[in-house]
Amino acid sequence: MTRPIRTTVALAGAVALLSACNSGGDGGGNDAGGEGAEFDLVSPGTLTACSDVPYPPFEVEDPEAPSGYSGFDIDMLQAVADNLGLDLAVQDTGFDALQSGTALAAGQCDIGASAITITPEREQNLDFTDPYYDSLQSLLVPADSDIESIDDLAGRTVGVQQGTTGQTYAEENAPEDAELLELPSDGELWPALQAGQIDAILQDLPVNQQHVRDDEAYEVVEEYQTDEQYGFAVAKDLNPELVDAVNAELAALREDGTYDEIYDTYFTTD
Repeated sequence: MTRPIRTTVALAGAVALLSACNSGGDGGGNDAGGEGAEFDLVSPGTLTACSDVPYPPFEVEDPEAPSGYSGFDIDMLQAVADNLGLDLAVQDTGFDALQSGTALAAGQCDIGASAITITPEREQNLDFTDPYYDSLQSLLVPADSDIESIDDLAGRTVGVQQGTTGQTYAEENAPEDAELLELPSDGELWPALQAGQIDAILQDLPVNQQHVRDDEAYEVVEEYQTDEQYGFAVAKDLNPELVDAVNAELAALREDGTYDEIYDTYFTTD
């Protein structure tokens, strides 16, 4: 796994923006005063995130967490919300509605936090924060399988998540006679593989690696260098102040070491 990028943002600019965001001034957004009044939030004082759960290790249900959810994405966003003086609420939302921008444009949530790869197509309908994680695609199979590479998927059924870059990669690179089974989320893909209903899963490397850690009867046999970067997503052109504030917070979390602490909680480092 590649180490996440270290996007450099001028600290002075970040501090200035953070000061403006926490001032509770007369900026646009909610009419209600107090924290977050300068943003156009779904609920005053609360940053509402849409996330496709489960997608370990990025988002999982966690009754002990303040929002009821945890994972790398959620913990990062919780730290951002805390520093902005906001509560964090999480809504479980289908990934296709997230990556298409539908859920955000409809005002269902303020921000999308769901391992969303930044792509030119998605940028037509979404505004993205600075990238916060680099990822690859990968192929997960049972350890006793004779599948060793994507070429071995000829005549096999491979599961992909609908609307994802994993689906796109499989469509472009799997053998023509491979059957691609599109399922809504990893919550359906993983049980399907365990039940023998599909022969492999092609999706983001960290998620497949998490399944291997959970069950040694499975292995990642191939990784694909797709140069993907995740970003938090906001409705297109509707809340630039929120994008700027989150970017400033991401820079601050890298600067003070919080980013590394959260990263090391979920990922193995060399």
